[in-house]
Amino acid sequence: MAKQTVLTREDYNSLSAKLNLLKTEGRDDIAEKIKEARSHGDLSENAEYDEAMNEQAKMEAEIAKLEAELRNATILDEEELSTEAINVGSKVKLEDLDLDDDDEEKFVEYKILGKSDLTNGIISDMSPVGAALLGKKVGEIAQVQTPSGAVINLKILAISK
Repeated sequence: MAKQTVLTREDYNSLSAKLNLLKTEGRDDIAEKIKEARSHGDLSENAEYDEAMNEQAKMEAEIAKLEAELRNATILDEEELSTEAINVGSKVKLEDLDLDDDDEEKFVEYKILGKSDLTNGIISDMSPVGAALLGKKVGEIAQVQTPSGAVINLKILAISK
C-alpha cells in the first residue's frame, strides 16, 4: 500500500501544475527532439537520438512519481490544526539542548508535513525528528535518535499553525 503524503493546498497545487507542464510542454519538447534526431539518419550510432530517448525516460519517470504522489496525497486543512500539541501541519520552534548558546543552529523552526523540503524549513512527519516531535507540547523535550546513532534533545518552545 502506498504511503499517504500530507500536503498543504499550495504544495498540492504546485505539484499539479508541475505535472501538467511535464505532460504538455515537456512531452511536446521531447517529441520534437526525437523527431529532429531521427531526421539525422542511422539510429544505431545517433547519440542525439539516444540522449533524447534517455531524456524522455527520465521525464516519464518523473511524471509517474508525481502522479503517484498526488494520488496518495492528503490535503491538510490548516484551519483545523490545534496548537496544543504538535501534529502534521504544525509549525514548531525548537531549542537544541545539546548545542552551545552561541551556536547558530541552537534555535530552529520547522513545519511538519508529509514531505521534507529542508531549504524551506519543512521536515517530514516520518523523519526521525518529525516522528519524535508528534504529540509533544510546549515545554516538553523530544529525544531524537539520529540515523548515525546519536541522540539529540529538542525542547519545544512554540507551536503554531
